[in-house]
Amino acid sequence: MNNEHLKLFVRVASTHNISSAGAELGLSPPVASMHIIKLEESLGVKLIHRTTRRVSLTEEGREFLPHAEEILNAINSAKAAVGAGSFTPQGTIRVAAPSSFGRMHIVPALKAFIDQHPELKVDLRQSDSIVDMVEGGFDIAIRNAELNDSTLVARKLARDHRIICASPGYIAEHGEPKTPQDLLNHNCIKLIGIDYWSFKTPNGIEKVKVKGSIRIDNGESIRDACINDAGITISSIWCAHNALKEGTLVQILKDYPMDSNAAIWAVYPSSRLLAPKVRAFIDFFIKYYGEIPYWETA
Repeated sequence: MNNEHLKLFVRVASTHNISSAGAELGLSPPVASMHIIKLEESLGVKLIHRTTRRVSLTEEGREFLPHAEEILNAINSAKAAVGAGSFTPQGTIRVAAPSSFGRMHIVPALKAFIDQHPELKVDLRQSDSIVDMVEGGFDIAIRNAELNDSTLVARKLARDHRIICASPGYIAEHGEPKTPQDLLNHNCIKLIGIDYWSFKTPNGIEKVKVKGSIRIDNGESIRDACINDAGITISSIWCAHNALKEGTLVQILKDYPMDSNAAIWAVYPSSRLLAPKVRAFIDFFIKYYGEIPYWETA
């Protein structure tokens, strides 16, 4: 089995285009196409569906992809171990990230990341949906939810401290709640998927099922509705820090911290060795965010 054929196949799985994948590896379209054909012949199965517009992986191709990636990572690691290669990050790293966090805390750092690793390219896809990493061909995903998938390895990039906040205008009109139970008398803007707000109290954990006229599935939108006096909400400091600094939002219920162990995680499939480009990405952003994240100290 030819390593160059495997490299091409992995890139085709990401780009869905044989010519584009071949160009990344310095191959002409005819040569790239021939490499794929030879790989399929050596395996005795069809790996790719070809159409006039794009290509897609067959079921056998999807099953073969993680094995191809693991083989390539093992070869690179073996070469580096005996001094025949290096762990210099190179190629394209495909990253999936939540929309708001990606826009606010990944995109602003990409220039510095590429300046530090000039042989790398970044393909960033932003979505609030949980992506299938293998199906999507992603090297790494950024998540701010607890990991419950044993097929993935998680590395903590930063803590995700969550607070209750309101606008000065809302407080002036409706008053400020002093205890979690007081929230039942207020209009709360709810993040879809979070039905109960949990607080640490002197009497233990207290869960409050808040009520309100607005439900939204995006953290930035909830923050902005809160700024516009629409109600009280829960927010991550990474999302609300500028509004808190500017005074358009204020933290309330400070004596009752949220019961949450949320964090910002970098995850990748456990079936793969940690590729140099993935290690470089993780190491860079752990340092960039800081032990105490910059959004909590600004």
